[in-house]
Amino acid sequence: MGIVVYLYTVMKILSRYILKSFVGPLILTFLIALFVLLMQFLWKYIDDLVGKGLSWYIIAKMMLLATITLIPMALPLAILLASIMAFGNLAESHELVALKASGLSLLRIMSSLIVLNLIISILAFFFANNMLPYVNLKMGSLLYDIRTAKPALNIPQDVFYNGIDGYSIRFGVKDKDQETVHNVMIYDHTENQGNVKVYLADWGKMKMSSDKHYLLLNLYNGNDYTEMIDNPRQRVTHPMLTDNFKKQTLYLDLSSFKFSRTNEDLFKYNYEMMNMKQLRSSSDSLSKLLKKNKNNFYSTLTTDYLGPARFNNRLQSAAKPSAPLSRGAVLDLAVELARNAKQVINTANDEFREMQESIIRRDIEWERKITFSVACFILFFIGAPLGAIIKKGGLGMPVVVSTFFFILFYILSITGEKFAREQVTSVIEGMWAPSVILFPIGIFFTYKATRDSALFNTESYFNFAKKAIKLIRFK
Repeated sequence: MGIVVYLYTVMKILSRYILKSFVGPLILTFLIALFVLLMQFLWKYIDDLVGKGLSWYIIAKMMLLATITLIPMALPLAILLASIMAFGNLAESHELVALKASGLSLLRIMSSLIVLNLIISILAFFFANNMLPYVNLKMGSLLYDIRTAKPALNIPQDVFYNGIDGYSIRFGVKDKDQETVHNVMIYDHTENQGNVKVYLADWGKMKMSSDKHYLLLNLYNGNDYTEMIDNPRQRVTHPMLTDNFKKQTLYLDLSSFKFSRTNEDLFKYNYEMMNMKQLRSSSDSLSKLLKKNKNNFYSTLTTDYLGPARFNNRLQSAAKPSAPLSRGAVLDLAVELARNAKQVINTANDEFREMQESIIRRDIEWERKITFSVACFILFFIGAPLGAIIKKGGLGMPVVVSTFFFILFYILSITGEKFAREQVTSVIEGMWAPSVILFPIGIFFTYKATRDSALFNTESYFNFAKKAIKLIRFK
């Protein structure tokens, strides 16, 4: 009994030590991967974020939502890299050899991490199915509002500025205080009648209202000109009205510059904003609607365009009472009907193709929520034995090897998804192809690691090549 308790205590300490050696690199690599992917996101959308006067709260919220949406890409890479680093460190410090010498197999050493990664994979599935659609909804609506928002008010000098609705403004010179302007020319288009009203002033002062809703523009020593529009009901005696002023204040509405939020309900029917239940329901509804539309189209096409009754009716309506239609007229009528039928078929084909693509996108997203969690588990079984084989820890060789396999996984994923989207393969085949291809690789690496195979030892390959050459020469 005492021996059993002792062995249990030893295995508990060992499992805790191995978990500690894995969790640290996992958190580190996960944060690094998220940071790199977030920088890529910023590089992609930097033009949409800069120069729009967004508050720090909006930018921080955007960065937080973007970080959460990047977890499905960062987590598999972090698990792969952390498992290589953890077992590479154990092998490099000869701790793995000592554990094997004590009678423990590699799978027994990995058992605690297998349980941990199984839990991570399950949590990843619930994250992808429940939390990610909600975050995608918030992220998609916020990104749309940011991208459609107007740039912050910045009126340059010596060019016409049309950013303020209803006005075209030109300042000849702007002083360093960015408030005093000279040689002012303003076209007023607020009445939607063209360039019929213009303000000219020697100089002016501009400032924002306290609520930031208006630009107060005080003009000094100027004139305003209003062109009278011809109206047959009114007798116009003066073609233009002119008014001289010493000071005049214009209130320019800046409501279009205010950042506003779009109703999120407009985005919730996008396939990326749905969980598995909603995706399946939406896909089934679209499939039924597509089948119904195809049946209705076939019935309409055969009766109204290609049916003999339709052709005979057109013949009777085109024929004259005194003489039948000539052969050429009949052929022209047939060509016209065929051309109309072709146009209807092409239009319907485009509509059916769009509906089918929408169904496929929903099916792809449904499968992705499962394959994402499965990929996390499979990449662990590639990384852990690889670390034991290459026997290198740190961020050197493990980064190179993990990057190679992650790129392979990523290429297989986007290729399979593209094939599924273009209907080259089925959705199941396209989305599960990376897992099916990488799973045997993980089994192979695990088998090699349990047998202490020198898989990446170049000397062993040179020796094999020398033996093969000697054998060929002997024969």
